[in-house]
Amino acid sequence: MNMEKRDCSAEEFFVQRKVLDELHLDEVAQKGTWSTKPTLGEQMKESLRCSVPRLKHAVLSWVPVLSWLPHYSFRENAIGDLISGCSVGIMHLPQGMAYALLASLRPVYGLYTSLFPVLVYFIFGTSRHISIGTFAVISIMIGSVTERLGPDSNFMGNGTNGTVDYDKRDAFRVQVACSLTVLTGIFQILLGVVRFGFVVTYLSEPLVRGYTTGSACHVCISQLKYLFGVKPERFTGPLSLIYTLVDICRLLPETKVPELVVSLVALAVLIVVKEVNDCYRQKLPLPIPIELIVVIAATIITHFCGLTSKYSIDVVGEIPSGLKAPQAPDVTLFSDVIGDAFAVAIVGYAINISLGKTFGLKYGYKVDSNQELVALGLSNTVGGFFQCYSVTSSLSRSLVQESTGGKTQVAGVISSVIVLITILKIGSLFEDLPKAVLSTIVFVNLKGMFKQFMDVPALWKTNKVDLLVWLVTFASTILLNLDLGLAVSIVFSILTVIFRTQLPRYSILGHVSGTDLYLDTDTYKEAKEIPGIKIFRSSTTIYYTNAEMYLEALQEKSGIEIGKLLTQKKKREAKLKRTQEKEKKKAKKEAKKQNKAISHLSSGTSSLQESEMKERRVSPGQKRQSQGNGVDLSLTETPKNGRVNLAYQHDATMSDSDSDTGGHINTQASHSGDEDKATHSIILDISTTSFVDTVAVKTMKNIFRDFGEIELDVYLAGCQACVVEQLETAGFFSESIPKSRLFVTVHDAVLHILHKVGRGDFVLDLSCTTQM
Repeated sequence: MNMEKRDCSAEEFFVQRKVLDELHLDEVAQKGTWSTKPTLGEQMKESLRCSVPRLKHAVLSWVPVLSWLPHYSFRENAIGDLISGCSVGIMHLPQGMAYALLASLRPVYGLYTSLFPVLVYFIFGTSRHISIGTFAVISIMIGSVTERLGPDSNFMGNGTNGTVDYDKRDAFRVQVACSLTVLTGIFQILLGVVRFGFVVTYLSEPLVRGYTTGSACHVCISQLKYLFGVKPERFTGPLSLIYTLVDICRLLPETKVPELVVSLVALAVLIVVKEVNDCYRQKLPLPIPIELIVVIAATIITHFCGLTSKYSIDVVGEIPSGLKAPQAPDVTLFSDVIGDAFAVAIVGYAINISLGKTFGLKYGYKVDSNQELVALGLSNTVGGFFQCYSVTSSLSRSLVQESTGGKTQVAGVISSVIVLITILKIGSLFEDLPKAVLSTIVFVNLKGMFKQFMDVPALWKTNKVDLLVWLVTFASTILLNLDLGLAVSIVFSILTVIFRTQLPRYSILGHVSGTDLYLDTDTYKEAKEIPGIKIFRSSTTIYYTNAEMYLEALQEKSGIEIGKLLTQKKKREAKLKRTQEKEKKKAKKEAKKQNKAISHLSSGTSSLQESEMKERRVSPGQKRQSQGNGVDLSLTETPKNGRVNLAYQHDATMSDSDSDTGGHINTQASHSGDEDKATHSIILDISTTSFVDTVAVKTMKNIFRDFGEIELDVYLAGCQACVVEQLETAGFFSESIPKSRLFVTVHDAVLHILHKVGRGDFVLDLSCTTQM
C-alpha cells in the first residue's frame, strides 16, 4: 500500500496515531512476536513525524519574524533599536509628506505609507537594516500614473471661472494610487511564490544606477514648480520632461518671490547641516534631524507671520487626524495600470533587494530574494487597502537606521509608532507647512543619486559596455519617461549580453613548459604550440547565435580552410577518376593490339625474325631520343606471353597525378616526412560551454565529418557532465564519433594524441611535467 506524506492538524495526528497503534498491535497478535522490521504502522507514524518539522520549516520560512523574535536579546539590541527607530521615525515625517507630493497626493497619504507597510515588512521581511517606506523614484512613478489618469482637465467646475474641483481630483488620484499599489503587490507576491526572485538579475547594477539617476532628474524637475511657485502645463509621452523644463523656463518671469526666498533659505540650511552630519558622522551620537527642525520652524513662521494670507504661499493644507477604515481598490482601474504596476514591482524590488543584500553581506546574514518579493508584495497589497501607495527601501533612512545602532526590524516598529502618534495627534499642526519646504527636502535627498554621475568616468576606465548600458538607460529614462525607459534599458542590457556571447574571443592554446597548463598563445609568450596539434577554445558557450562563427574562427585560427581543402580533394578525385578512365581505355586498346599480335604469331617465324632485324638496325642515337621522350622501348615491346605490365601502368598513372596536383601531394609527402610541422589533430576545448542546443550539436558533427574527410582527427576536451548528457541525448556519439574522442582535460587529449602518433619522447616530457 502506497502511503503519501501530508501535513495535518494536531487533532488529526493523534487520531491517526491511535489507529496506527491498534494496527500494529493486531500485527503483533497475529505474528506472536515483535518484529524487528518496521511495520506499516511504524512507517506511517514516521511519515507523520517527518511532516511536523517540514510544517515548522515552511511556517518559519514564510513568516521569518517567528524565527528571530522569540530569541530577541533586549540587552544587546533594545537600546540600539530604540535610538535607531526614533531617528528613522523623525525622518519618516518630512520625507513621507514630501514624497507624497511627488505621487501627486496629499501629504497625509505619505504618512499612511510610512506606517502600515513598515509593520507588514516587520513580520515577513528578512533584512534587518533596511527602512521600508516612501522613496523618490517610486513616488514619481506613481505620480506619473495618477496625473495621467486623473488630470486637472477632468475635474473642472461648472462655473464660468473654470476652477478645478481639487477634492474630487485628489479622491480619484488616491483610488488610482491604491489600485496601482495593490496590483503591484499581487505581481510581487506571485513572482515570489513561484520562486522568480532571480528576475532581478536582468537588472544589472549599471542599469539600476542609470535608471535611478534618470529618475532623480524627473524628481528634480517635477519639484521646480514648488520652488518657483509657478504652474506649468502637464505633458505626457516621450520628451515630456524636456517640454516641462522648457515650460518652467518660460514661466520664470512669473516666479513668486516669497516662495523662492523660503525655498532658498530652507535649501541652504538643509545643505549646510547635512554636510556637517557627514563630516562629523563618527563624532555625533545621532545625526542632527535637520529635516524635522526645518519643517517645524517653517510651519511656525508661516503660521504666526501670516505668510499664507500676505504672500499667497502654497501650503500643505488640511491633514485629517486619525486613521481611515480600509477600502477595497477599484478593480476596474487594473486594466489601465497593469503595465505601470509591473514596472513599479520590478523597480521597487530591484532597489529593495540590492540594498538588503548589501547590508546582509556586511553583517553576515542571509537575505532571501524570493521571501523579499513576498514581503514587499504583502506590504504593498495590505498598504493599498489602507490608502497607501507603493513602497520600497530608502537608502538615506536605511543608512541612518544602521549608523544609529539598529540591529533588527524592531527599529521599524518604533518608527511606525512615532508616525502613528503624528497621524493621530499632531498631524493637523503641519497644515501651514509650505510645500516649497517639502520640495527642498526632496532636492537635498537627491544628492546621493546625483553622485551616481561619477559612475561615468569610473566605467569608462573599467568597462565600456557597462558604461554604454548606463548611458542608454539614463538617456531613455530622460527622453522616454520612466515606463518606456525601463523597458528600453532592459532590452538593451539583454542585447549586450547576447552580443557578447555572439562575439566571443577565440584562441589557439599552447603548452606552458614545466606545467600541464594550456594558455592562449597570443596573450602568453610562454605558451608554445605542440607540433601537429591545434588546441582551439571559445570564451563562451557554443549555441545557435555563435555556432557558425565558431566554425569560421576555428578555420581562421588553425589555418585550415575546410571548404577549400574539400574542393581540392574533390577535384583531385575527379581528375584521378578521369585519368583512370583514360588508362582503362588505353589498356583496352593495348589489349586489342596484343590480341592482333598474338594472331599474327601463327603466320610464321619469318615475320618475327624480320621485326627482330629491324630492332637491331635502330641506331643508338634514336634509342636515346626515344628515352628522352619518356618511352621505354623495351617495356613497350609486346611480351611473349601476351600480358600487359599493369604495375607499370599504375605507376605511370600516379606519376601523372602527382604532376597534375602538385602542391597537395607534396604537402602529404612533407607530412610523412616532417611530422613536427603538419597538423594531424585538433582538440576542441569546450570547458566554457555550459549547454548545447541542436544547432551546436549539428555544428560539432559537421566539424568531425569535414575534418575527418581531410584526414584530421578531432577530439573534445573539458566537457562538463551536463554537456555530455545533452550530447548523448542529442545522438552526438556514434561509430564515426566514438566516446574515445572525449577527454576530461586538454592535457589528457594531448598525451593520447602524441602516444598515438608515436611521439614517445614528447609524451614522456609532458608526463614528467605533469608529475612535477
